Amino acid sequence: MSFKLIIGNKNYSSWSLRAWLFLMESGLPFEEVRLPLFTEIWQQIGQYSPAKRVPVLLDGDIAVWDSSAIYGYVRSRHPKAIGWPTDQCAEATARSIAAEMHSGFLGIREQLPQNIRARVPVIRSTLTPATQQEIDRVEQMWAQAYDTYGGPWLFGDFSLADVVYAPVALRFVTYQIQLVDQAQMFIDAVQALPAIQTWASASATEPEVLSFIDQLHLPVDSQSD
Repeated sequence: MSFKLIIGNKNYSSWSLRAWLFLMESGLPFEEVRLPLFTEIWQQIGQYSPAKRVPVLLDGDIAVWDSSAIYGYVRSRHPKAIGWPTDQCAEATARSIAAEMHSGFLGIREQLPQNIRARVPVIRSTLTPATQQEIDRVEQMWAQAYDTYGGPWLFGDFSLADVVYAPVALRFVTYQIQLVDQAQMFIDAVQALPAIQTWASASATEPEVLSFIDQLHLPVDSQSD
């Protein structure tokens, strides 16, 4: 029996993207169930997860929620699924930066929410100092990873670290955040990934609009009547 993955809007749900990308790049079959956020359909989330959040992985009668729990559960069933770098030092670093993303970067999440189909240039200096520091940290870790491991992904081969940071790369595309060349290499790699292109194409066709996200950082001339 294949997995079933419960996700939110592809345009807006970054955590859904992580679980979906993980399964896709692992080559595992799964059924996708989309519950658009803030709609009547979204109310069904309670029947899948007590946390009432996406993503949720269903494996028969077993439900797994939270993206990191999904990675671990799937890898326990399918050891060849996308995992951590094999080098011990690289693994330690990859796990650490993934944990940073899972528990932090609240400024980036709030001021640069996922909105894949949008293109809204933002000047870094207009963001809060905390958000600017978070962008600097992401830029530093990406650049250091490419300097150390040489690409094409953060730790050479594609790993869970790339899964975790792919949505961040797409946020930087949406808001046109300029990074140093080494960090930009990761963004370019993410955008070139066929699975990401498939997800982005689907995002562009979704009918739902979340105005509290779409109206963030609108250019001045777009805010006038």
